[in-house]
Amino acid sequence: MEPIQLTAAVVSIVNTSRIILEYMQNWARRRQHENDFDEDMDTDIPESTGCGNWDITVAVGLVDTVECRFWARQTSTDWWDCIVLQVWDDSQWLRNFHMRKTTLLELCELLSSALKRRNTKMRAALTVEKQVAIALWKLATPDCYRSVRNQFGVGKSTVGAAVIQLANAIIHVLLSRVVTLANVQVIVDGFAAMGFLNCGGVIDGTHISILAPDHLANQYVNRKGYFSMVLQALVDHKGRFTDINVGWPGKVRDTRIFRKSGLFKQLQEGTYFPDQKITIGNVEMPMVILGDPAYPLLPWLIKPYTGSLDSRKEQFNYRLSKCRMVVECAFGRLKARWHCLLTRSDRSATSFPIVIAACCVLHNICESKGKTFMVG
Repeated sequence: MEPIQLTAAVVSIVNTSRIILEYMQNWARRRQHENDFDEDMDTDIPESTGCGNWDITVAVGLVDTVECRFWARQTSTDWWDCIVLQVWDDSQWLRNFHMRKTTLLELCELLSSALKRRNTKMRAALTVEKQVAIALWKLATPDCYRSVRNQFGVGKSTVGAAVIQLANAIIHVLLSRVVTLANVQVIVDGFAAMGFLNCGGVIDGTHISILAPDHLANQYVNRKGYFSMVLQALVDHKGRFTDINVGWPGKVRDTRIFRKSGLFKQLQEGTYFPDQKITIGNVEMPMVILGDPAYPLLPWLIKPYTGSLDSRKEQFNYRLSKCRMVVECAFGRLKARWHCLLTRSDRSATSFPIVIAACCVLHNICESKGKTFMVG
């Protein structure tokens, strides 16, 4: 390499890196205090020679001998450590995290193996409790990442990472245990008390608003004209999810989503519910699920009468509608608990279904704890 080319390389490095300049200045100051400094050395470079090999050697030496330094913004964790953990009562936990402190700690214990992190040389790892609290706060409130960061004294990227890590942990550890068909007879008795016999659940879908995805955005525009993702769910008599199907674009109709689901296949094969039939008149009626008029009429799926109705059909529709209110209320409580489902999510089309499914699991956990939902 020619001297003029070397000079251009050094000038480029100096101009593009303030750090190297700072190190060069510090190095010069240190050299003045060294005992073996050669006072007779002429450090001035003749103007006629330009910047030669000596300058290159010094610059490379400075880069090689620099001690590693790490920069971090000063933050405070006093709000979480001293106020939330020590002072807040159950009503404050319910208003902000939408679950009691005992429920959050139980959730931490269940997910500890999946969320526990090791300390590093740079910093101490967040505790499982704090990771879960950060994620739940972001899911339960309309706060932006910056606001959550300031609340908990962490980085903005840490907030986003906590949400997706909690969602993944919930899916792998709790989904199959929490979103499942429990005691079938209790469910049947619950719907019978509402006026419909041998019913094992109610199915419906709801649209979750999202930002326009980068790929195939037109497929996510629903019939109301906004971008969305569909959550289709089967619920029991208490509004707990027993089966969910999430991730379909908003343009896809409920019927197609249902026919493509694993639930449809199991119901068609008769393997989802036990073989429990009742006789009404001269007809044997298997265990059924209830749906709105958008769903197909099948031996195991009942939907309302349409068209001209007599009093008998109106009475039938009334009872069916009364049972179907359960799933509408379940979706309402789901979105009221987890406000991230009410606003347009900035999550990608691949990661947001995981967050939605995690919210469904959290919904079931909260529902199982009794009346922990605060309407206000």
